[in-house]
Amino acid sequence: MIRKYEIKSHDGPGRYGKLDGEKTPKIFYEEDLKIAPSHGSAYNIDKEIAKLNVRETLRLAKENADECDCAVIQGSKYINLRIECLKGLEEIGYNVFVIANGDELLTNPRELVDIVVNLRKNAHPSSVLIFTFAESSFMPILTYMGIDGFLSDASNYYSYLNVLQTPTKAYDLNSYGIYEDLTPEELEEKNLECLEFVIKEIQSHMENSSLRNLVEERSTTSPQNVSTLKLLDKNYMDFILEYSQLF
Repeated sequence: MIRKYEIKSHDGPGRYGKLDGEKTPKIFYEEDLKIAPSHGSAYNIDKEIAKLNVRETLRLAKENADECDCAVIQGSKYINLRIECLKGLEEIGYNVFVIANGDELLTNPRELVDIVVNLRKNAHPSSVLIFTFAESSFMPILTYMGIDGFLSDASNYYSYLNVLQTPTKAYDLNSYGIYEDLTPEELEEKNLECLEFVIKEIQSHMENSSLRNLVEERSTTSPQNVSTLKLLDKNYMDFILEYSQLF
């Protein structure tokens, strides 16, 4: 099921647009998407198993195309399988996609950059890419690479781990006593408020063509974030410059 997406402007490879009239990048809530079933798999598995999972994901997506408006890009750690899955789902008729294994990609900066950039380069311009389990401090650089949205489920995921999200850092509350005696529900609410703030921050920077400034600021918040930006600049500068404004 095709949803209407319009690109209004670029800030680097990041896309500022509208999906069915709503501003993107955005937070996607449960009621916003009807996600087709997929054959999920671990990130670090043999390629033959990953191939089977992609085939099964495409089959399930095709069977549910009339009822669903979003599909999941599987393929584990293999870029060619991720692209194969993306293109197969586009042929079926989807243009909104969730990238599987987001939590594991965040711990592998090189593979994160390679997979996200290559998916963005191979996707149709009207295709929307959504990242799962994003830490708030990573949201600016993910947007800069071409991610169009983030699942609100990240707030629940990190509250389950007893982790507090802030715009610049994730705090393990077992080690940092910032809040005491927070219920999981209260922690989830705080994490959701952080997601909503950061997405507004990103949108505002994109409106002012200053997303790169925010990306560089946040790149200092963790070793993984530093590595992600360095790898992006080193390996994909042509991709960045293709969409960067000249002043």
